[in-house]
Amino acid sequence: MNDELTPPSSLLRRIFTGAQGIRAGWSIGIFFILMGIFTAMFFFPAKMLLEKNNIPLSDSQPISTMVGELVGFLGILCASIVMAYIEHKPLISYGLNGTQRIKNFVLGSVCGIAALSLLVGTLFLSGFLYFDGQTLFGWSAVHYAFAWGIAFIFVGLYEEYFMRGYLQATLTRGIGFWWSALIFSCAFGCLHLANKGESPVGIIAAALVGLVFCISLWYLKNLWWAIGFHSAWDWTESYLWGTADSGKIVQGHLFSVHPQGNILWSGGATGPEGSLFIVPLLLFIAVLMWLVWKKKNLTLP
Repeated sequence: MNDELTPPSSLLRRIFTGAQGIRAGWSIGIFFILMGIFTAMFFFPAKMLLEKNNIPLSDSQPISTMVGELVGFLGILCASIVMAYIEHKPLISYGLNGTQRIKNFVLGSVCGIAALSLLVGTLFLSGFLYFDGQTLFGWSAVHYAFAWGIAFIFVGLYEEYFMRGYLQATLTRGIGFWWSALIFSCAFGCLHLANKGESPVGIIAAALVGLVFCISLWYLKNLWWAIGFHSAWDWTESYLWGTADSGKIVQGHLFSVHPQGNILWSGGATGPEGSLFIVPLLLFIAVLMWLVWKKKNLTLP
């Protein structure tokens, strides 16, 4: 009879590592710690810079939004770079790779503008949205269009890389792509609970949008289409049409509108994302993505 015990080092190795290196749960934990450290490193100097220039910390202004989202993205990017080094992956991995970054980003942007405009047009033609007129003209219109464009690019980079970058890639190692996609899409919806003007329909819509972005990741193997779509959707919603986005109306929007009628269809104070019309729209987008991209036979390994 062999009474020899398993060496403690071997037991610890099995607890912390598996066939693919550090186990997914531990990797995610380390990532969150690193993300917190790097984000704090960038946040406090950025906060001091804004305060020095008398710029309030508000997501309704383009400059403060730009700085806040850039800080968040840099925190995640630095944490991802460290994890890529630890896991012996390419320096900038987990969704920012690809040979057609600009093409996918531009295509996603066009789709985002078209999709949100289709939703706004549907609300208008159905009598659930009323146009109050144009609010910006000349240089002011150009200035805010550009400023919000840059700000929302950072929004797209931050939120997509956070929800569908390292975290989803790592959890996929443990439980598979679509289970991780479902978990992080639901988490994306739950994050909108913090928005004061959010509604139940808006939260569900955010989760469904997350699944749409996961479909693009599944086929294209990177996040550039999703980043473009996300950025353009928010820009079109907040700046171009001037609707509420999760209850928030930004400073400097081209047109002014207000909802009217049943809030389940108009979206109410939440904005177009709170309208039930968004559900068939997202279903249509998902089917269209499948029909177009399945021909390329692009699937993740």
